[in-house]
Amino acid sequence: MVILDFIKSDTFNLVICGILLIILFMFGALYLKLRKINRNYNVFMKKVGKGENIDEMLRQHIKKVEEVEVKNDELEKYCNRLDSEIATCIQKVGIVRYNAFKDTGSDLSFALALLDDKNNGVILNGIYSREMSNIYAKQVTNGQTASKLSEEEKEAVYVAMNQTKEYKIKE
Repeated sequence: MVILDFIKSDTFNLVICGILLIILFMFGALYLKLRKINRNYNVFMKKVGKGENIDEMLRQHIKKVEEVEVKNDELEKYCNRLDSEIATCIQKVGIVRYNAFKDTGSDLSFALALLDDKNNGVILNGIYSREMSNIYAKQVTNGQTASKLSEEEKEAVYVAMNQTKEYKIKE
């Protein structure tokens, strides 16, 4: 009962008002302190940034880094797509020149193997004689053909399939 009487009294109301005033005063003091710290921070950032606000510079830099990351992801996807597409392009070439007929005098005939990364492609065999010239094509799948190959065609396929993938830059 004593506590209820105290809560109902004017003294209690004065104590609560005093506490609220103290809290309000502390809030105002903290607000002023925070403004001072912010002002000092901005001055410091300008001094470190040699006249420019380093905080703003950092924000711009972070934005640029994020943009670069997005572009990098796009480039990576593009490169992966190119890698998968290039596997189906002609990457290996083997050519063997030979003399198909003894009366022609030089190696004007040829066997040309054009293969992709999985050894699929075509063999072109150009046979030259004094009277005519013919070119024949044979399909290659996984390094094999359904048709019988001549020795020159076999050699052209062998040369193409055994190429190294080393690319050297001449300095």
